[in-house]
Amino acid sequence: MPNTTGQKKTTLRFYTETIEVSRLSAHAFFEAGDEYYKGKRFFWQNKEKNFTLVGLGHAHTIANELEEKRYQDIASKWKELCQLSLKEKADVSPILFGGFSFDPFNKISSEWDTFPSAFFAISTFQLVIRNEQAFVSIHLITDKENNMDTFEQLRIERDALIHTSQVKELKNHAKSKLVAREDRLKEAYLQAVEDVTKRIRENEVKKVVIGRSLKLTFDEVFSSASVLYNTSIEQPESYLFGLEKDNKIFFGATPERLVKVEHGEALSAGIAGSIKRGETSVEDRQLGESLLADPKNLAEHKYVVDMINKVFEQFCDEVKVPSRPKLLKIRDIQHLHTPIQGQLKNSASLFQLVEALHPTPAMGGEPREEAVTIIRESEQMNRGYYAAPIGWIDTEGDGEFAVGIRSALLENEHAYLYAGGGIVAESSSLEEFEETRVKFRPMLRTLGGNMNE
Repeated sequence: MPNTTGQKKTTLRFYTETIEVSRLSAHAFFEAGDEYYKGKRFFWQNKEKNFTLVGLGHAHTIANELEEKRYQDIASKWKELCQLSLKEKADVSPILFGGFSFDPFNKISSEWDTFPSAFFAISTFQLVIRNEQAFVSIHLITDKENNMDTFEQLRIERDALIHTSQVKELKNHAKSKLVAREDRLKEAYLQAVEDVTKRIRENEVKKVVIGRSLKLTFDEVFSSASVLYNTSIEQPESYLFGLEKDNKIFFGATPERLVKVEHGEALSAGIAGSIKRGETSVEDRQLGESLLADPKNLAEHKYVVDMINKVFEQFCDEVKVPSRPKLLKIRDIQHLHTPIQGQLKNSASLFQLVEALHPTPAMGGEPREEAVTIIRESEQMNRGYYAAPIGWIDTEGDGEFAVGIRSALLENEHAYLYAGGGIVAESSSLEEFEETRVKFRPMLRTLGGNMNE
């Protein structure tokens, strides 16, 4: 039965009910929402593949256009909703999913105009698959009284979604054909790298991440479900995420965790410095060894690790940081990788960590404020949610956010891809351009494009 508890300060009621189900595909459940919930869905799967989250419909959304205190605003409104929700021990916690824009002060009009500074949703129908157990929850958040009939209708719809997910096969969508590509602001990107390198050599800043974008046009409108499924096949070792809003979906397969909080333990990772994969295992090992010994990439990596360590020292006890990085190898690229962990202090929260960590030097630069200002001036584009925090939090305060890289924004038959690299004193604009080509490959392969430029 649904549960609710009232508060004098609000008329909202938060009804929840969870059932355990068997043999349910997350991708099939997402696709089952095509007819009635397109534009109001989300998808998340962690890198370890032991936690998957799907949301269909919006029981409630929390958003803002704030430039400052946007994290506190989302956190406080989520806390208010959590106080309305009462769940039994056997139930799965209601989960809030969404993301933040990279830079709320960037006002350049772009494909991101319909995405606010922060956007989060609690789904009407929530699927959680954890350690091979699957749970489907109904969420009803309303200011109306006498909601039993409405909730009963939601039960009927839930059962229909589960049935569709279990008995109907996923639609087999062939990859679309690429018909046009626009390498946006290429000359401006090359000039920006040159200008930023000069400023770094003049000691204005230590490092700045400069990005660029591709616009691809295909011969047909994309299916969000098919894109997510293809991405899961192409990039199985990464976080998989998708966030629909209206007629767009921001999705990606990112290797990079920003921060995770679980039962009081906080986890993050420094990922910066990269090189391509080799054609053979011998070449791959040689490339990896050269990355581990490269002063430019090691310096870039150290900026990231030092910054994350500083944040963890502020919000955590018993912080542990390995003395040297290891290699993180994914399909198209290998990175320098250093895991960082600590015990969260009682007064600290996941949203505080997200705010303090974004953007790390791997996405922004060092020092952070100066680097973000230069990015705003030099890139001449709006990153939107690219390279920004995307993830989830439950009613207990546990959750995980990844960094929205190796990603794309889809709108009908158009795809917008983004990639960037860390600029330091030794950077070369042409070498940096080639590095972004490598970083575009995962999304290009997923969508059906190619790297011929």
